[in-house]
Formats: sequence, C-alpha cells, structure tokens
Amino acid sequence: MTTIIRKSQGKLLSVGFLLVGVIMLMQVVLPTISFQLWAWGQAMNNQILVSPIRPNEQVLGVSVENKDNFPAFVSSSAPTERIYDKFSLSVPKLKIQNVDVFVDNNDLSIGLSHLPGSALPGEKGNVFISGHSALRPAFSIKQAFFSNLTDLKKGDQIIINTPGSKFVYEVIGFKVVNPSDLSVIAAPEPTGRYVSLMTCVPPGLNFKRLVVLGKMI
Repeated sequence: MTTIIRKSQGKLLSVGFLLVGVIMLMQVVLPTISFQLWAWGQAMNNQILVSPIRPNEQVLGVSVENKDNFPAFVSSSAPTERIYDKFSLSVPKLKIQNVDVFVDNNDLSIGLSHLPGSALPGEKGNVFISGHSALRPAFSIKQAFFSNLTDLKKGDQIIINTPGSKFVYEVIGFKVVNPSDLSVIAAPEPTGRYVSLMTCVPPGLNFKRLVVLGKMI
C-alpha cells in the first residue's frame, strides 16, 4: 500500500511540474504570438512608419553596447544644457501617470531614460525615451512601464511635464527595428517637435525594438 501511495504521489508531482512548465512556456509564447499578430496588422494597415532620416552616428555620438546580454543605446554626447534633472511622462491610454524620466541618462535600471543629446521636451527634434517591457504583470519588474506600448493607437496622447511647462504630443505612428538600428533617434524632419518611446519586443524579450512616435500638438 505504501508503495502504491508513493507512486501516486510521484505521478502527481510529475504532472504538477509539467503543468507549471506549460504555464511558464505559455507566458512566453502567447505574448510573442500576440505581438506578431499586432505587427502584421500594423503592416497591413500601413501604420508602420517608413524609415526616418538616418542620422550621422558620429555627430550623435550614439553606439549600441551589450550590457548584461542586453543591446542598449549608449550616448557619449555632452550633457544637454538644462535646468532640471528629470521630467514626468504621462500616457493616459496606458494609465501611465507622472512617471519620472531621467535626463541625459544611459541607465535603464533606474527607470525611464532620456537619451543624452536628444531634444528636451518642447524643443525641435526628437525627445528619445527608453524603458523596459515585461511578459506579464506577475512576472514584471517594478520599472517595466512600457510593457503595453502596442495598446497605443494613432491619436492617443503622450504628455510631458517639466518644471513650469506642459507639452502634449499625439501618436502618429510606430516602427519596429533591430536593436542596432540607430535611425530611430533622429526626428522625421528637422523643424518638427517629436517624442519617441522605445522598448523591447516581444514584451519581456529583446529580439526587436518598438518605437512609438508622437508629434507635439
């Protein structure tokens, strides 16, 4: 009898481990499939932006460096002339409310980062902001504010508050690029005022980069 009970317990334990493995696998597979369907839908509707003007990489001083197996944009540009060290970002559609963005920062581990040398809010050019994504809320890290960027649509608002000023941008398009593609840093045209939100896709993985582009209204 004891042997039978032990065998039953062993089978139950094996089934339990198998179920846990299947659940963990689905946490990776489902977001990946969901993202691919989103990307195909965007392409069919011609929502994906054409490549913007490719910048002179030497002027920008931006390179791609591998940090803990994560290809990241790193800028060696001189610090932007500024009177504040951070500003706040709100995206009502995603329920992002007054999240700090650290100016002239290459370290995504502390939160949302403004790429050194890119425009400041309200200026001509492109305010380039990077942030982490995650698979699911249960598996996310505290700073994964950009996990749901694919939920945005054209016309949604991106709001930036700096000390004494408020700037409102409207989403105009999306772009999916390789991690080493620096072309997304430049504004689509030199006289406009833009903001870009960049994160890894599929959510929680770093195969590609999704860039949401907004224009000031």
